[in-house]
Amino acid sequence: MLVKCYYYMLVYNMNKIISRYIFKEIAFPFIIILFVLTFVLLMGKILQIMDLMVNKGISVFTVAKLIIYLLPAFMLFTIPIALLIAILIAMGRLSADNEITVLKSSGVSLTQIYYPVAIASLITFIITIFVGYFLVPQSNFATKRLLFTIAQQNASIGIKEKVFNADFKGILLYAEKIHPKGDFMENVMISDSRMKGEQNTILAKKAFLVADADSMTVMLRLENGSVHSVSSDLKNYRKIDFRVYDINLDLTSAIAGTSEDSKSSIEMTMGELLDKMRKPGLDEAAIRELAIEVHKKFSIPLSCIFFGLLALPLGIKSHRAVKSRGVAVAIIVVSIYYLLRIGGEAFVETGYLSPEIGVWTPNIIFAILGIYLFYMADKEISVLHMLKVFIWRKFQTN
Repeated sequence: MLVKCYYYMLVYNMNKIISRYIFKEIAFPFIIILFVLTFVLLMGKILQIMDLMVNKGISVFTVAKLIIYLLPAFMLFTIPIALLIAILIAMGRLSADNEITVLKSSGVSLTQIYYPVAIASLITFIITIFVGYFLVPQSNFATKRLLFTIAQQNASIGIKEKVFNADFKGILLYAEKIHPKGDFMENVMISDSRMKGEQNTILAKKAFLVADADSMTVMLRLENGSVHSVSSDLKNYRKIDFRVYDINLDLTSAIAGTSEDSKSSIEMTMGELLDKMRKPGLDEAAIRELAIEVHKKFSIPLSCIFFGLLALPLGIKSHRAVKSRGVAVAIIVVSIYYLLRIGGEAFVETGYLSPEIGVWTPNIIFAILGIYLFYMADKEISVLHMLKVFIWRKFQTN
């Protein structure tokens, strides 16, 4: 009895050591890859961020806040991808060094080897679902608010005395004098080309910038001036005098990404999405868009579980170029997954598929493929060998 207890304790300790060892092999490359992938995605925004600092006069602190707000949206996609690459690299290295062979010879099954992989997948699943549920909606809306604040500040910062300003879409603005505190402008001239086929020239003695934080709009309020219009054929001229004249400024050219709408679907929490879907009067396209976001809050985090299940059998193939092979396989897998996801969402948006089928099909396909490859690897059956045998038998029968 004591011998049996000692044996079970020894086996338990051995499995614990093996699991800890494999988990460490996955954790270290996961952290490095997560940092690199997130940084690469952030580089896509770096030109706009540098433009904020250099040309728009935005402080380093504000830019740092913007970067922090952008990170959750990036991490929602980089965490599953980093996990997939990390498992492929870890399993590939263990296979290349024949450690997987040694473990199997010692009686360790593939299920036991999968245990630390499953723990890593579960941890990343919890992190991703937290990021998707809470951080991404809040950070997206905070980014929108911050961009509006930046745009509002830039509207006043960018306007200089006796300089033509073209930061606002369809409007060329010139101010002869700006109050020392920046409260208002004097002797303003505006060329307004927002209306197609009609060019307006607006002259005003005084102008103020008025911001509405609720609707996220910036308006230029003109006082004591006139609007001069000329028809496209240059035959008709019209003049309108005014005491107060408001112009809504389009800030998208000044700061890309600012929206004037209320919360979009990517800025809503799960409760807000469900509440909006229940509101009467929504068209089918809007309902489908909201439904896609609801299902994505579950399907994207669950991809961590399926990636882990798929990466283990794909990774335990001995190869000298372990890291390059792992990255190459990961790129192929991720490309197929996200192509299926984008295609499914496109079919949902056009009404050809229901949200459940369009969003969940990639996960279902990868779950079935992962289970099948795991079974084949556990039974040490080569898919390539089976394919060769099948082709050879077909050739013999013919």
